[in-house]
Amino acid sequence: MREYEVVIIGGGPAGLAAALAARENGAKDVLILERDVRLGGILNQCIHNGFGLHTFQEELTGPEYADRFVRRVLRAGIETKCGSMVIRIGRDRTVTYVNGREGLCQIRAKALVLAMGCRERSRGALNIPGYRPAGIYSAGTAQRLVNLEGVSVGKRAVILGSGDIGLIMARRLTLEGARVLAVAEIMPYSGGLKRNIVQCLDDFSIPLLLSHTVVEILGKKRVEGVVLARVDENRKPVPGTQRLLECDTLLLSVGLLPENELTAGLGAPMDRVTGGPCVDQRMQTELPGIFACGNVLHVHDLVDYVSQEAALAGKEAALWAQRGCGDQNAPIALRAGKGIRYTVPQRLCGEAEGSVTVRFRVDNVYENSSVAVYCGARCIQRRKKRIFAPGEMEQLILTKEQRSALSGQAELEIRLERAEELERAGETEERR
Repeated sequence: MREYEVVIIGGGPAGLAAALAARENGAKDVLILERDVRLGGILNQCIHNGFGLHTFQEELTGPEYADRFVRRVLRAGIETKCGSMVIRIGRDRTVTYVNGREGLCQIRAKALVLAMGCRERSRGALNIPGYRPAGIYSAGTAQRLVNLEGVSVGKRAVILGSGDIGLIMARRLTLEGARVLAVAEIMPYSGGLKRNIVQCLDDFSIPLLLSHTVVEILGKKRVEGVVLARVDENRKPVPGTQRLLECDTLLLSVGLLPENELTAGLGAPMDRVTGGPCVDQRMQTELPGIFACGNVLHVHDLVDYVSQEAALAGKEAALWAQRGCGDQNAPIALRAGKGIRYTVPQRLCGEAEGSVTVRFRVDNVYENSSVAVYCGARCIQRRKKRIFAPGEMEQLILTKEQRSALSGQAELEIRLERAEELERAGETEERR
């Protein structure tokens, strides 16, 4: 059985960045396993611009962004196997994969990086009444058909869900000559970036219906229309608010799910909110020598953040392969407090060697609030922002000095504080 220093599962933006970082940090024997026939992952079908502003300080399309990493991987001589599906991972970092050239193969890795990406939530998860007519697509499938296959998916469309892919496809369909009647969102806020709402909906006069959902799909052979209804605070349809929109296409942009069947098969502890494995500040799971990054860890809004996170995972995987030892110190748990859905990483391990970037999402729209980090009753960091929104991933940086001061602590809490709460706390402190 051949052994590699670092094996990376997934050849999308996360896998490519992790492979490069592993090579740059001393790993000579690196392998990328990718199930698609080409490297680049989802970026190959994202022909719109807006990528690379952080990484390359210029605006690129998805294929352009991917191509820059693919070229660097090939120049570095990193081994890649496309069309190779990984079917099992062992706790000893044994990887079983299959392809049309080699058949069933098994290899072993000193360190393993999970970078499998994510998939779209399907109609089956929504329980919408109606038949199964043609004309119902996930937003990503429609994007692939239109951008890569040159296929028109319909002429009159409704989009359910205001995630970034759905917003972008509203604009794309309009540019292809279709009419997008509405984008319906069950939540009282959009799940996408503000810039996509402006550029993809407002600029084309496409209505965004918040607190609305599809309650029925009409048509047997082909979609003939959908029934929309307003929902209450419990996301239940409000009687008497139904209205029919005649259309031939329904796109579903109702969330992304990390591809973690392989991870779950390992028995790695998972975060119930992100759907990905729990990791420390080095992107290492609770299984020694197995790292995770990108959308398999938590769903990102910007690919630049994916590349940053993956570079860290690749670097630490290379170092693990060389030294093969772990931290002996007890971990410090990071807890998502009031207003915070989750944090990544979920724990801090080892000595404070440098600053740590903590990424998180809020659970609602908050104005004039602050994100604060508490160690017990002591606030060690606070940052104010005019608006926090669930569609935008946030981050904070714990400095080396702040981490050094945490020796012996068991937990840090990250939470949101509203301006009025801080004012009341200040008044109470003054009275004391």
